[in-house]
Amino acid sequence: MIPSLSLSLSLSLSLALPLSLSLSLSPPGCSFGGRFYSLEDTWHPDLGDPFGVMHCVMCHCEPQRSRRGKVFGKVSCKNIKQDCPELDCEEPVLLPGHCCKSCPKGDSGRKSTESLFDGFEFFQEKEDDLHKSYNDRSYLSSEQMSTGDSKTDFVALLTGVTELWLPSSSGVARARFTLTKTNLAFSITYQRMSMPGIILFQDSDGNTAFEFRVPRMESDMICGVWRNLPKSHMRQLQEEQLRVSMVMTDGRREEIQGKIIKHRALFAETFSATLTSEEENSGMGGIAMLTLSDTENNLHFILLMQGVIPASEKESPLVPIRVKLQYRQHSLREIHANVTAHDPDFAEVLTDLNSRELFWLSRGQLQIVVETEGHDPRRISGFITGRKSCDTLQSVMSSGDALTPLKTGAVGSAIFSLRDNGTLDYQVQVAGVSSDVVGVTIEMKPRQRSKRSVLYDVTADFVAAPAGGRVVGSYGRMEARHIHMLLQNELFINVATAEHTEGELRGQIRTLLYSGLDSHTHELPFPLAGQFVSPPVRTSAGGHAWVSVDERCHLHYEITVTGLGKSHEVTVNAHLHGLAEIGEMESNTNHKRLLTGFYGEQAQGVLKDLSVELLRHLDKGTAFIQVSTKMNPRGEIRGRIHVPNSCEFGSRGEVVEEAEFDDLVFVRDPEELRKDPHTCFFEGEHHAHGSRWTPHYNSCFSCICQKKTVICDPVICPALTCPHTYQPEDKCCPVCDGKDPSRCYFEGDQKMHAPGTMWHPFVPPFGYIKCAVCTCKGSTGEVHCEKVTCPPLTCSRPVRRNPSDCCKECPAEDTPLPEEGELMQADGARHCKFGKNYYQNSENWHPRVPLVGEMKCITCWCDHGVTKCQRKQCPLLSCSNITRREGKCCPECAGNNFVFAINGLKFASFS
Repeated sequence: MIPSLSLSLSLSLSLALPLSLSLSLSPPGCSFGGRFYSLEDTWHPDLGDPFGVMHCVMCHCEPQRSRRGKVFGKVSCKNIKQDCPELDCEEPVLLPGHCCKSCPKGDSGRKSTESLFDGFEFFQEKEDDLHKSYNDRSYLSSEQMSTGDSKTDFVALLTGVTELWLPSSSGVARARFTLTKTNLAFSITYQRMSMPGIILFQDSDGNTAFEFRVPRMESDMICGVWRNLPKSHMRQLQEEQLRVSMVMTDGRREEIQGKIIKHRALFAETFSATLTSEEENSGMGGIAMLTLSDTENNLHFILLMQGVIPASEKESPLVPIRVKLQYRQHSLREIHANVTAHDPDFAEVLTDLNSRELFWLSRGQLQIVVETEGHDPRRISGFITGRKSCDTLQSVMSSGDALTPLKTGAVGSAIFSLRDNGTLDYQVQVAGVSSDVVGVTIEMKPRQRSKRSVLYDVTADFVAAPAGGRVVGSYGRMEARHIHMLLQNELFINVATAEHTEGELRGQIRTLLYSGLDSHTHELPFPLAGQFVSPPVRTSAGGHAWVSVDERCHLHYEITVTGLGKSHEVTVNAHLHGLAEIGEMESNTNHKRLLTGFYGEQAQGVLKDLSVELLRHLDKGTAFIQVSTKMNPRGEIRGRIHVPNSCEFGSRGEVVEEAEFDDLVFVRDPEELRKDPHTCFFEGEHHAHGSRWTPHYNSCFSCICQKKTVICDPVICPALTCPHTYQPEDKCCPVCDGKDPSRCYFEGDQKMHAPGTMWHPFVPPFGYIKCAVCTCKGSTGEVHCEKVTCPPLTCSRPVRRNPSDCCKECPAEDTPLPEEGELMQADGARHCKFGKNYYQNSENWHPRVPLVGEMKCITCWCDHGVTKCQRKQCPLLSCSNITRREGKCCPECAGNNFVFAINGLKFASFS
């Protein structure tokens, strides 16, 4: 049985692993490597470059319970390599991104060469599928569809509450939800009601699980995200036990509500309608989810209805209804059917729509009507439009995704907006191209290799600029079939240049899930290109980024890249920089921040502790985002970022650290802390190396600064021996009530101290105060602290060896190697500490990682007190059959001879 690896140990590997914990009162869970995990989540830890993702280590967020019953999460990790299955094949292979070997399927040589000939292999796969239906989505690779595979969609129909004590409403709303990991994004449209003030999510017991206050805006679309769902609410969501309601806050007591459910129609839905009643406060409503057939002009639809079946008819097993398709009050199609009172949903197919019906469908002029038959007929109706959502229609165009893959370092970026009348608004920008742009077209997948399928040519709107240009316009003649394809991610945008007339840049138009950045819908993102790197990189990749700064001076970002190849073979990192030159930015960490690691082709997150310098660079437009890979560690693509802001004092303002303890006041100079290279910046405050503090977001955690890295652990409450305890409301642990005079309880370190013992007081958030000594007076159980008197010094220029030291010392000409205890507080500039070991300057070693052991493919060295690590650089192989042997760092060519390349020169080897 392998012991668990605690959160503290996992994050104390001296790998400079950044940690950014949520600053809000978040639900219980675990923070690891800058990401939040819910209870019971499992993941492979990402230790950053050059270590990467540890695929043979599995971490688990285990629920723990404190003495007061509060639930928190603790990370434990274990090595899973011993659980690998035994294989029957003679030569098992280790695939990238896997811990265990597997038997090769088919020609293993072809599998191994995919990373070398990415573009060629991908085009062959597309060409093999050209015989399929022109809008068949199966030709998309699994990498392109991976984001969607991790999503779960839900829908809710909201209508008036019909209890007698609460007036009903005429309003009807349709809410669509998408669950990714622990975040639930929602898009809500409503009719026949004024703007609501609050969106409430209620659990199975009727308690409020989440409250969203609707911002004031001129739109009938409400966008939001419920972040970090607890496991219990996620389980209720999957079991369809959550409800959502919209409440007015303008003085009227009006509310509509409905149950959140899964539905099979959500995946294929491209058209929708919200059905309302003309009766006041009827409580009736419905939604229709519609889609076109892939190859025929058949319109499939499913109706969800509420309040349409009268309560008096619920005893009747069947209720007759009539469903009509209308154009300007003229009935085009009519269907008669029976529904049950307990299940009023209805599904049908309208076959062979003619050209006029398809035209009216594309213009939002078709109306769907539902009527009940009998003595008390009821009626709801609504117009059919393209599916509405807060998600962004966008595209990143790269030369690697061109029909003939290239490496140019150019990029294209586009956003689209579909109106109810079928008009498509578009904004396209092109940067870094090698020659003049001669064509910008919206296309389908090519039916033949030599013939592109152009739908719309928007070149006429192109305005040229140096090395690129921009297109802004609208296209008002979209066909219903093309709207369907657009909303199913089946259209592409192609940019042709004078040098590459068939296309230098190409990208798929995809739906980007709403993440909370409202600038998506109207602002172009910042382009990221290889041509913007210094020096320029001729890469096949491209990307773009949305960046905004909120009123609290927190930075929100979302990055999308494409053309890098298969995601499991590429390690991608992104940084925000505040200086223009590579050499400068590496020497100033205040002007460089790591952004959340990529998952697939996207990265998104929030930086809540930006420095004043970075915020100023963003305001002046001198900041940029740089994306680097293993092949181009000094930059694969990058782009300049300009976000005007008025954050003159940083995310929380400049803070003078001051703690008052009894009669002593300790004031720390923020300038001194800021200049210390080992200082941590967390929650808007600077903390000295070795200091401990209680974070603002949760008093049941304790944080420590270890050389710019923040490590936060849950508080373990001490075992109290006193007979009488109580639980303070503002404290995490119970304390003695003072009736036991034999021991002293100190609030700072939350520990019991024996009578007569002395210690340096621990005062959150400043850590251990070395300028004071505390004593436990056993007779009274009181803690008495007094200031330390520093000894007189004979030298003229005394120095403080560490910012956390109380007294200054005379400088020594030759400082000997400090003892281990001193090394913890003040590392010398010529020595490095890695794990539990110390290394001399220029000494190198292979790092050891808990649960993994010695990593012989990575070499670390000590550079004047700074530990640096690098993975062994492997040669680029050109053989057709590649294998990886046990214990070897680099792949090799299988067979008698192979050719490898270093710095562009090819060498042959014979065995």
